[in-house]
Amino acid sequence: MRLPRRIAPALTALTLLVALPCDAASQPAADRAPARVGDAERDPFGAGCRVRVAGGTAASAVCHNPYPAVDEVALHIECDPWWDIDTDTAPVEVGPAETVRLEGRCWKNVRTAWVSHHRTA
Repeated sequence: MRLPRRIAPALTALTLLVALPCDAASQPAADRAPARVGDAERDPFGAGCRVRVAGGTAASAVCHNPYPAVDEVALHIECDPWWDIDTDTAPVEVGPAETVRLEGRCWKNVRTAWVSHHRTA
């Protein structure tokens, strides 16, 4: 079954409007905030880190810095029982095109784990 000539363009335009995300349709690309730490257009900064909790008691993070600025990263682990001591790793500098691995653990269970970033001078 073919659609009439007048309905097909209107249906195509309506489909494209519905398929676009709301913020992409309503906000120009130049006005959107960058997804990285720092201003990506002027001064790119921030290592990309993947945090993983293994077995419930150990946490690790792998950080790769694709930018020319040095990033100082540290892994922070919050343990679940109130008596278990939360841990923070020593800050490690991640130079341009370098990858580092950070590890830590809790006695019982890991509640949350995250990586902090700090720009070095």
